[in-house]
This record gives sequence, C-alpha cells and structure tokens, in this order.
Amino acid sequence: MSADTKHPTAFPSDPVGIAQRLIRFETVNPPGAEAACVHWVRDLLDAAGLDTRLLAKDPARPNLIARLPGRGLVPPLLLHAHVDVVPVAGQDWTRDPFGGDVVDGELWGRGAVDMKGHLAMMLAALLRLAAAGTPPAGDVILAVVADEEAGSATGARFLVEEHPGLFAGVRHAIGEDGGAELGLGRQARLHPVVVAEKRAVWVRATLYGTPGHASRAAGPTGAAHKLQRLLTAIDGGGLGTLMTPAVDRMLQELAAALPQPFGGRVAAFRADPGDPAALAGMDETDARYLRSLVQHTVNATVVHGGTATNVLPARIDVELDGRLLPGDFGREDFLRQLRERVGCDMDLEVLVEGDKMPAPRLDGFYERLAGILKAKDPEGVPFPMVTTASTDARLFPRLGIQCYGWFPLLHDLDRSYRGRLHCPDERIAVGALEFGADCFHELLIGHD
Repeated sequence: MSADTKHPTAFPSDPVGIAQRLIRFETVNPPGAEAACVHWVRDLLDAAGLDTRLLAKDPARPNLIARLPGRGLVPPLLLHAHVDVVPVAGQDWTRDPFGGDVVDGELWGRGAVDMKGHLAMMLAALLRLAAAGTPPAGDVILAVVADEEAGSATGARFLVEEHPGLFAGVRHAIGEDGGAELGLGRQARLHPVVVAEKRAVWVRATLYGTPGHASRAAGPTGAAHKLQRLLTAIDGGGLGTLMTPAVDRMLQELAAALPQPFGGRVAAFRADPGDPAALAGMDETDARYLRSLVQHTVNATVVHGGTATNVLPARIDVELDGRLLPGDFGREDFLRQLRERVGCDMDLEVLVEGDKMPAPRLDGFYERLAGILKAKDPEGVPFPMVTTASTDARLFPRLGIQCYGWFPLLHDLDRSYRGRLHCPDERIAVGALEFGADCFHELLIGHD
C-alpha cells in the first residue's frame, strides 16, 4: 500500500482526491483482490461517523455496506458501486494505469470511468452531508461491492441472495452507466439516465452434418452449410425489430432535442426501425447502438469444429451472445425465434441466462434525476436510456428495487468517455467529477 492510501481522511470530500486513491488500488478482476480498497473506503466512512459493515463470501473480496441515517421522511435510497476493474494487460497505456495522475485537467487510470470515479462522486456527497451534520430526507445505503466485472458471484449477487434484509424498504437504487455520453453528432450535451438494461442469454448452437471426404460436395446436410445458414440469418445482429415503450420514449426525446439532420434521422428511425436507410449518415457506432435497442441481438463469438482439412465435420459448435430487450420476454420465445430465423436443425443449449429486468418505470424518481441534471446544466439534455450491457442493476430488482444508471458528467462535446470504457488511457475530466459530486449531493439532500 502506498503512503497516501494509509490516510483516508486526507481529502474527506474531494471527489478527485478520492478517485485518485481508489485508482491506485490494483483491483483487476481476475483475481479482484478488492479487500485493501474496500477497507480503505470503510475507514474513510468510519472516520466520518457512518455505520459500516463488511460482508464477504470470499475474505479476499469483501463487500461494504454503509448507512447514513436520514430524517425518515422517505424510504431508504441505495447507491451501489463496484471497485473491481478489467485487466490492462496487452493494452498500450500512455501513463501508469494505476498512477491516478491528473494531467491537463483529466484524471488518468483504470477505473476512472468504470467505476471508481463514479464511486468517488457518491462518497464525496455522503461525506459532505456527514461533515455538515445535514441528514438526508431518508436513509442512504451505500453498497461497495466486488466482482461486478466477472459475474458478481462474490459481490452484489451474494448480498442479494444471502443478505436481502440489508435492503429492506429500499424502492430505488442508483448504480453505474448513464452519463457516459452518446455521440449522435456531438451537437448537444446529452445526459443519459439508464432506466433498463438488456439481459444476456448465451447459447451454444450445435450443428450436425454428414461426415466424409472433403473432396466431395457436402450439400445442404453438411455441418458447414448449416453454419453458413446460421451466420447469414443473424448477420444483421438480431431477430427482427421490436419497439418497446422505454426505447420509444428515448427516441422521441432524442429526436426533439437534437438539431438537424440528426434529430430527423432519429425520428425516421423511430417511425420505421426496420428501414436500413433511416440512420444513413449517422456515425456507425451510434447507429449500431440504436439498432441494437429495437431487437433481441445475437452475435456469434466462438466457433469449434472439424478435425482435419480434408474431412467434412460431423459437428460444429457455435457460441452465441444473445441480449434480450427488457420486459416480459422469456428465453423460450428467444430460442424459438432463433430457430425460426435460421431454419435448419440445431441443438440449442443455454449457457448463461441473466436476470430478467422488469419494464422500467419512468416515475417521479426518474423525473428528479433528470431535473437535477437540467438544473445543474441548463444547456444539457437529460433523457431515459436503455443500455445493451448489463451491470449489478440486474440483481437488485429481485428485491423489488427499481434501478437507474445515473452518472452525472459535465463534459465537452468533443470528448467521449463511453469510448474509454475498458480501453487504454481511460480518464475523466476533473470538472466532470466535481459536477457529479454536486449532483449527488443535491439528490441526497432531498431525494423523493
């Protein structure tokens, strides 16, 4: 442990100083080894007078539950954040990924965006309230967890399954994602608030064929021919368009907020998401993202098969990453649609099935999150967003908690923090951290 990580009260409410110290703990997952980082956060909150508790499925990977008592006027609010980060091996970094350097107004390091910078905002807001002796309207529960980047087994899943009573009475939760802006022409400063996530259904498709000498035509019964049919069927990335209410509202608000021609393109896509020309002229990264929100997506990621170049394979296995839209969609419907689209015999084995997230509720709490962003950045555009990835927010709805991804960032239009997730030279603007801490402070003073 470096010298500056031994004194957690050196910067008791400065989000930049807190984020620097969090980044300097090497919590790469695997293996995680989050204990030193979690203990540092525990000591920081203990010194501020918060109630803290460590819970661990694996002693090397503890989770922290901290509570700041409120005035009892509203139900408790859950803030959750993970301290594990993805590996840096094989990436070409300009600076030490665990140095926490501030250069030209930006904080560099693995986790600056995902999600130690986010946690620093939360901690700074809590510590400001504690230092001022200002209790929030209701209790605030902070869960600092391990293992989000590799399945959450020792982190949020462990807490939800083994210690659900810790979250009694909680109606709303705030976690990661959101805020890390979309490009969409960089014509407006967008503030996404994640209201739902797609869920993973990973499948192994097994294709059987007639084996034989590869000098002869295989025909339609060949495993390779069936593989071609499968890959062609999902070449567009999904199983056909389907507009859900949350995505419809998201597109409606984006179309109204963006200047032309971008607003018009989003409006055309909303009117006919199956029209391949609707997003013509838009950045391809943004276009792919928007198309993924109107379909259950399927992508082939791993292929196994064959024994020799001159032998027709009897079997080919293909691993598929499926992502289902939020709402009442079951895996059996997904598998049926996949079979119908491919149109040939294959065995389908579900390898991973994520938790089903309920359809989002854009209620008064969402409006408060959006309202704070609008008040702090009048020129910005908050809007509800559905994300294609999954986070720990997929687990807390089991307890009846509505989850949101709220990462308040004030950023220049030419900067893309989303593009730095899991990438080399991950970094975040100092001003963005301070803006986010102020937004969290405003939320906690009087959350609904």
